[in-house]
Amino acid sequence: MEHKPVVQLKGLTKTIKKKHLVRDIHLDLLPGEVFGFLGPNGAGKTTTIRMMVGLMKPSQGQVLIDGTDLHANFEKAIGEVGAIVENPELYNYLSGYKNLIHFSRMHKSVTKERIHEVIKQVGLENRIHEKVKTYSLGMRQRLGLAQALLHRPKFLILDEPTNGLDPAGIREFRHYLRKIAREEGVSIFVSSHLLSEIELMCDRVGIIQQGELIDVRNISDSVTDMQWSIDVDSPKKAKQILVDIVSDVEVNAEESSVQFNAEKDLIPEVNKKLVESGLLVYGIASRKTTLEDEFLKVTGGEQVG
Repeated sequence: MEHKPVVQLKGLTKTIKKKHLVRDIHLDLLPGEVFGFLGPNGAGKTTTIRMMVGLMKPSQGQVLIDGTDLHANFEKAIGEVGAIVENPELYNYLSGYKNLIHFSRMHKSVTKERIHEVIKQVGLENRIHEKVKTYSLGMRQRLGLAQALLHRPKFLILDEPTNGLDPAGIREFRHYLRKIAREEGVSIFVSSHLLSEIELMCDRVGIIQQGELIDVRNISDSVTDMQWSIDVDSPKKAKQILVDIVSDVEVNAEESSVQFNAEKDLIPEVNKKLVESGLLVYGIASRKTTLEDEFLKVTGGEQVG
């Protein structure tokens, strides 16, 4: 797969009355990936998104979409963008198909073949000729996704796309997003407060706090380590031993256990060292480090929003 960025944010900054809402964001978004965008309430997510789709002009910096500066050549750049902001605006009294026909008129290149292609992609073949007012919220979201994809955008931006969906609807929407990214090579940018869904949906995630992009990481890297709790008769002594084995990891000694993060392969050696040192090991328990754990660690516990 080609790895030339579809979207580049270069020093993106927004200042209003000397207050930095967004400060010096640099980010490359790649084809075929789903990128999650997280941050506490008021962190600058909405301001960043508004600048990315041309609804707000940056104070400094650039948004490049497929190599074109969004503000220097808005029409060309925005032609590569599709978007869903929460619940898509649809005509309830029309069928799903007629909604797509209507929206297709906004783009010269959309054929009837393309309309049928996106209908199939989002799994609406059996209900597309029924009126939208009969659709469930999940079906409306899928129709909105089809609408956003009609003109074959290279970049799809979704702001809280699963708001109001039940667990089955969220899982279904996630499936279609992954499928579209994979099959069409679209770069998908998802802003959401549902950390568990971002973890399942995305390839990479960026965290913004107080207007600054403070962390970007691969989801697979975020969940490599496990959290371990070992019950022992002398936690303080166990901590001293563990510090030598996992020197770059924080070890916490509690009343009856020690706790730390480590890969699974290291645990047999840890257990062996503790036993050889005369400690009594009563139990070893594990839990995978989640994206929520990582988010709370990086942001200091601020609420995502």
